[in-house]
Amino acid sequence: MAWVLVVVAGLFETAFAVSLKNSEGFSRLWWTLSFVVCAGISFTLLTIALRDLPVGTAYAVWTGIGAAGTAVVGMVLLGDPVGTVRILSILLIVAGVVGLNLAPSSAH
Repeated sequence: MAWVLVVVAGLFETAFAVSLKNSEGFSRLWWTLSFVVCAGISFTLLTIALRDLPVGTAYAVWTGIGAAGTAVVGMVLLGDPVGTVRILSILLIVAGVVGLNLAPSSAH
């Protein structure tokens, strides 16, 4: 269950990053409120998940999902540049997140 919380928290991280961009320096009320709400949900879910997960792995997965998700949303919806290197870099982030989840949780 804790990993589900981290994934959802990462999706809300993507939402708060996009909201932050669209708030135009906190000058647009609804985007600013969206940022505050999404950030609050994201940090709350991450905090709850950290009760049961190692901080390094959980934080890396959370930021990886947020970074990759934000990059994809930027390219698909916000007109950010799309290129082979950018797409491969996003795939590397996703591979890292998957790898962290597959790694043993205890040292041997």
